[in-house]
Amino acid sequence: MNNVSLIGRLTADPELKHTQSGMAMTRFTVAVGRSYVKQGEERQADFITIVAWNKTAEFICKYFAKGRRIALIGEIRTGSYTDKDGNKRYTTEVWVNNAEFCDSKSDSSSTGSGENRSYSQAAPSSYRQEAPAPAPSYSNGDAGDFAMTDDEDLPF
Repeated sequence: MNNVSLIGRLTADPELKHTQSGMAMTRFTVAVGRSYVKQGEERQADFITIVAWNKTAEFICKYFAKGRRIALIGEIRTGSYTDKDGNKRYTTEVWVNNAEFCDSKSDSSSTGSGENRSYSQAAPSSYRQEAPAPAPSYSNGDAGDFAMTDDEDLPF
């Protein structure tokens, strides 16, 4: 299973580009804070390269800007290439399947009224490998599932 969930802040304004065949895409970096902080030290962050395609890319470029928090769901893609000096370089990116706002509407003036709260779209089929069926989702339940009706059943 290859599933990544991230919440972070854009390090720069995303820029919409188009492939030679006309598909919209954007590549940008998100700073994601690490969950563990050593005592007396500042929180560290990882800077993760994100790629979005088509309507998802258009949505991100329209509504997000540098410093804005974003929630992303996607998958890790790795690759390699040879640079102009003949050195082999390796890449790791997260390809977005779903993007959502994390900030409240009042936290940003770049969004208009009636905005979509999220946009979800898979990568273009010409770039996508065959993926297994998604795993079933499970609910955490409802508080009513745990209600006790008789105080005599309590062990204390």
